Amino acid sequence: MTFSSDTLRFDTVFTRIGSSTRILKIYNPSREAIRISSLYLAAGAASRFRINVDGVPGTQTLRDIPIYPKDSLYVFATVTVNPNTPPTVSPFIFNEELRIEVNGNRQVVTLEAWGQNANYFPSRFNKGVPVVLSCQNGQLSWNDPKPYVIYGEVFIDSCTLYIPPGTQIYFHGGVVQNKQFGVFNDGILYTLPQGKLWIAGTAEKPVTLQGDRLEDTYREAPGQWYGVILGRGSKGNKIQYATIKNSILGIYADSAAECSIRNSRFINTSANGLVGVRASMTVDNCLFYNNGANAVQLVHGGDYQFNYCTVASYGGTSSALGMSNFVCYDDPVNCRQRSQYRLNARFRNCIFYGSDADELILSDISGGQEKSLFNVLFENCVVRVRDLLTGQNRQFAAFLTDFCRNCINGSSTAKVFRKADAGNFTLDSLSVAANKGVPVLSPYPIRVDLLDMTRDATNPDIGCFEQLR
Repeated sequence: MTFSSDTLRFDTVFTRIGSSTRILKIYNPSREAIRISSLYLAAGAASRFRINVDGVPGTQTLRDIPIYPKDSLYVFATVTVNPNTPPTVSPFIFNEELRIEVNGNRQVVTLEAWGQNANYFPSRFNKGVPVVLSCQNGQLSWNDPKPYVIYGEVFIDSCTLYIPPGTQIYFHGGVVQNKQFGVFNDGILYTLPQGKLWIAGTAEKPVTLQGDRLEDTYREAPGQWYGVILGRGSKGNKIQYATIKNSILGIYADSAAECSIRNSRFINTSANGLVGVRASMTVDNCLFYNNGANAVQLVHGGDYQFNYCTVASYGGTSSALGMSNFVCYDDPVNCRQRSQYRLNARFRNCIFYGSDADELILSDISGGQEKSLFNVLFENCVVRVRDLLTGQNRQFAAFLTDFCRNCINGSSTAKVFRKADAGNFTLDSLSVAANKGVPVLSPYPIRVDLLDMTRDATNPDIGCFEQLR
């Protein structure tokens, strides 16, 4: 038994309620008759699709359907969509399986329709397909008021992609396969060496990047799309007032990539919220939480400056922050084949806190013998460390004096956040982070918090939120 197509795509009309029909042919190429024991839509009566098999409509399972030798069967599939229904009711893109079973063997044809009036970029037929976005070293602005739905992998080359205030970007993820990358998770925004990303949200009009499933079941589900990758050598990337959520990774900055990130949130990722690999980044007033791996992961050295950030790690075994000045290419225990590079990292007025006794993982390949390879300093931060002080041959025994100046080592009972279990990381009225910061004035002054509230000019609070008073 064969099919005329493995996927039926419905190019819905987006300016009004649209209905469209697609045809699937099921062939019996053999010399013997076959009998389809069952043919049905996976969602049954709740399906958005309707089928008709050789003139017989089916909202439930159709059974015992014969196909004679060298003959075929027509299946008509229809869908009706109101493009102006809220995405919580009708997603941007929805898929369903048409299941056909013969002699206990199941085969599947995917039905795929678009349910919203949006900018589908680069097209609605781009699943698993890499596309290069170029504008001859100019600037391209995604300034259409309709949402943008990214379908596939978008590579920015010789171009600055400008995303203006208030833009809503949705990524259609899922496991795909192509010749370039093999099997991977779809939904990628990638800057090549001559490409640049500029997300220009404001406090009043932030920019959101998230998965395209907004029903209650998926609203906060991590891992729906891959993430944003700043490729090797990509310079001048700027991100402000953005929320990146429900992805595998938030932002991955590869070797020699540069980026400034301000007033942004990295939430509900199945892996890291932010990864830097020998990169250069400044990160101000940012919030990280509900990340499946170390919320912030800085490996193979690089240059980093974090100011007024809150990095919270609750409910898992991963830490708030992991840092190293090397990368292993073989067994990570022995690490005989490796590359090392100096790490310069400075953290001012930041919170690295969570449910584990250690929320910092530090790895120095020189074992503390080469200071220039591990140039790390925390100033006026709230941290949580215990085993770090005694492990690794006591390399970091003096962490709270030599590496962490004027820091607070919080305990499991310390008051820090208002309600961390509900995702509220504003400061508790008795927070140990209140009034313990020092004004940040260089290389530029930071006078507001993530909510655009003015910070105390003399004794600001630690973390991305100034305490509500």
